[in-house]
Amino acid sequence: MIIPKIRYELVFPDPDSANEDGIVAYGGDLSPSRILLAYRSGIFPWYSQGDPIIWWSPDPRLLLDLDDFKLRRSLRKRLKQFEFRFDSAFEEVMRSCSTIHRPGQNGSWILEDIIEAYTVLHGMGHAHSVEAYQDGKLVGGLYGVAIGGVFCGESMFAKVSDASKAAFAVLVAHLKAWGFDFIDAQVPTDHLKSLGAVEVPRGEFLERLHQNRNTTVTVLWRFDQRLLDKSQLLP
Repeated sequence: MIIPKIRYELVFPDPDSANEDGIVAYGGDLSPSRILLAYRSGIFPWYSQGDPIIWWSPDPRLLLDLDDFKLRRSLRKRLKQFEFRFDSAFEEVMRSCSTIHRPGQNGSWILEDIIEAYTVLHGMGHAHSVEAYQDGKLVGGLYGVAIGGVFCGESMFAKVSDASKAAFAVLVAHLKAWGFDFIDAQVPTDHLKSLGAVEVPRGEFLERLHQNRNTTVTVLWRFDQRLLDKSQLLP
């Protein structure tokens, strides 16, 4: 099939029209309005250096129902070894995600254009990060985009063992308390499946997204130790 090219119009093809790889379209730009429209439509940008912007909606889609999060006993004990914050170092988290070594991965899709675009979204209150610190140093974290009652996870990193998983656990605890419905984990990975994420057909994902994308969630995006205590994540 011919992959549609986006030019200047602020519109995306139906995500169900994606090819067998999950590519919906290419081209366009990374303006805040286009990126937010993409996420509201179940689409996200993902491309390599030298390629045009490629817009994806994979089938199946990986999502995590917040009640299905799996926390290993060993990780539960590790939570007390970190200090957690929200939105304290968004760009640093993105850059750490872009440079962390990942086995089997050559380079990173988190390019300068992506960092700039999502930093703008962060300044607008749409993109958020969770940070894990040890001895005052950023050792792990993650970032993503909030769309109504859905958190669209983008990437995570860890410089010490379990730091990113701990940040993810803290995110889950807070999203549940704040009234979010699920985390869009996008592309299936064994790592996220081990935390409770499951593959669902794109149609099911889109239905869930449409049900929750207009949910009003009032959040300060601050770490709250009381929420972590109430979540029963701590031993």
